[in-house]
Amino acid sequence: MSWIFLLLAGCMEIFGVIAMKKFVSTNRKIFLLAIIILFMCSFGFLSLAMQGISMGVAYAIWTGIGAGGGVIVGVVFFKENKNFLKLFFIALILLCSVGLKLVS
Repeated sequence: MSWIFLLLAGCMEIFGVIAMKKFVSTNRKIFLLAIIILFMCSFGFLSLAMQGISMGVAYAIWTGIGAGGGVIVGVVFFKENKNFLKLFFIALILLCSVGLKLVS
């Protein structure tokens, strides 16, 4: 169950970043509320995940999900710059996250 909580924490992190991007581009207060709620959920799920996963592994994977997901969402939905090196390093982050899961 801890790994599911960790995945949910990472997803909430990605949705929080999406809400942040929308707030910056529209300045609508509803997105500010969404940012607060989504990051609170993200930290809540992360703390639940840490009950069954070591802190270092949980934090590293949570950060990887957020960073990788943020870049992927930016490229796919917000037409941000994509190049081989950016995608290569995102793949490395994801590969390292899978590696941490395998050794945990």
